[in-house]
Amino acid sequence: MNYETWLVIKTFMATVALRMLGALVVWFVGAYAIKWLMKILNRILKKSDSDITLVKFVNSFVKIALKILLLVTIVIILGVPSTSFIAILGAAGLAVGLALQGSLSNFAGGVLILIFRPFNIGDYIEAGGFGGTVQAIQILYTVLLTPDNKRIVIPNGNLSNNSVINYSTEEIRRVDLKFGVSYDSDIKRSLIKFAKTTNLY
Repeated sequence: MNYETWLVIKTFMATVALRMLGALVVWFVGAYAIKWLMKILNRILKKSDSDITLVKFVNSFVKIALKILLLVTIVIILGVPSTSFIAILGAAGLAVGLALQGSLSNFAGGVLILIFRPFNIGDYIEAGGFGGTVQAIQILYTVLLTPDNKRIVIPNGNLSNNSVINYSTEEIRRVDLKFGVSYDSDIKRSLIKFAKTTNLY
C-alpha cells in the first residue's frame, strides 16, 4: 500500500469519524431540545386555556414530527445525499403508507374527533362494544378506563366510523327500571315499598 492510498483511506476514515461524532452530538442536543420545546409548548397551551383533549393530541403530534425531523437531520449529517435521501424517503413513505393504511385512517379519525368533538376527555362513552371514561385521545388511539379499572385502547378509525354513545353530554338522563310483581301481590303496596327502598317516595 503506497502513501497516497493510505492518505486517502486515512482522510476517508477521519471524515466518517467526524460525521459520526457530529451525528451523535446532534442526536443528544436534538433530544434535549425536543424535551425543552415540549415543555414550552405545554406551558403555552396551558396558559391559553386550551381544551385538554386538544393539548394531548397536539403534544403527541408535535413530538413525533420533531423526532422525524431530527432523524432526517442526522441522516443528512452522516453524508447521505439529500436528493437520494428524499427519493428513498418518498419511496419508503409510499410503501409504508400502503402497509399502514389502518394507521392512516386512525390518524384521520383522530383529526375528525378533534374537529367534531363527539366526546371529550372525562366523558363516559360506549363504542365498539366497550364502555369507559375517556382518559386520552392520542394521534392513533383513544384510551378508555372502565369502571372496574381496565384500560382499553380503541383505534380512532373505529370511533370515527361507528356509533358512539356519550353518557356525559346531557345533564339529565332517563333511567328505565324493570321489576316483576307476582299476580297475587298487592300492586299498590309493592310500588310504595319499592319507592321507599329507592328513595323515590
